[in-house]
Amino acid sequence: MTDTTPAYTGPERVFSGIQPTGSLHLGNYLGALKKFVDLQDTHDCVFCVVDLHAITMPVEKGVLADQTRQIAAAFMACGIDPAKSVMYAQSSVPAHVELAWIFNCVARMGWVERMTQFKDKAGKDSERASVGLFTYPVLQAADILAYKATHVPVGEDQKQHLELSRDIADRFNREYDVPGFFPLPEPLIKGPGARIMSLKDGTKKMSKSDPSDLSRINLVDDSDTIARKIRKATTDAGVIPETAEELKGRPEVENLVGIFAALTGRGVESILGEFAGQGFGAFKPALADVTVAHLAPITARYRDILADPAEIDRTLARGAQQANAIAAPIMDDVRRVVGFWRP
Repeated sequence: MTDTTPAYTGPERVFSGIQPTGSLHLGNYLGALKKFVDLQDTHDCVFCVVDLHAITMPVEKGVLADQTRQIAAAFMACGIDPAKSVMYAQSSVPAHVELAWIFNCVARMGWVERMTQFKDKAGKDSERASVGLFTYPVLQAADILAYKATHVPVGEDQKQHLELSRDIADRFNREYDVPGFFPLPEPLIKGPGARIMSLKDGTKKMSKSDPSDLSRINLVDDSDTIARKIRKATTDAGVIPETAEELKGRPEVENLVGIFAALTGRGVESILGEFAGQGFGAFKPALADVTVAHLAPITARYRDILADPAEIDRTLARGAQQANAIAAPIMDDVRRVVGFWRP
């Protein structure tokens, strides 16, 4: 039977956020921030430092505000323009928390229990994990839908959470008989660099929580550090192959070639054509040069922006006003739909 439920007809809007925990790295840049920068020229964008998500895990006392500033500075250093995009701290917009509670009452336990990232983060002692860690995918849905965002630039590891957001939006629309009220957000995962892997293990995603700093290239690393990390990156005993098909089964090599392609905007086949048959003694220095040339201006801007925390605060405050201006009328409509008492 064909579903004749009216679709959402509001404006297209992009939403995404990054937690203020640890230093941002090359994977964050190529997998997310670089795409954010490109999207702000073609879409209405809302970018958030998700500090509410950060406290689902233990956070050192007194550092959260400064970590939020650091992520905001990294956003701007990578090219996010507060004059083009809304950029703010999640906790400064009450709609996130209010809508998350409403969605907690719309979502079903079985949906949230299927979320694999809770099991990964909670580990073996899941009963000691916070309730917030368990329900944070519901907060993610609220993050997106508080702005009626239609598109979310996500990595493959977040597709499951986006599916939950779609399920919650659909159930809300049906349960309260408001067809098309919330959009069913779509993922934006195409393009090079969608998933950058560890420099030490090509089967694991590059992560700021990895205990080995050699596993990632941080956006604050200097040129010598970048070159050293690439020189020490895990490879194998082979040479650079001629075709992308030959990269299969060689995850570390595939990752390094993918990084080269993403940083230069060239196709994988073009990179392989240049280095086919050569060893890593030739390839790694070239990759290091490309990486340093690309990241050095970002690192310099990042340090300049961090030197003026008061300006970062003013930028975040302006962004919070803009975000509240979008979310407040949406939340007024949500309260009306749910049937809450209104003065």
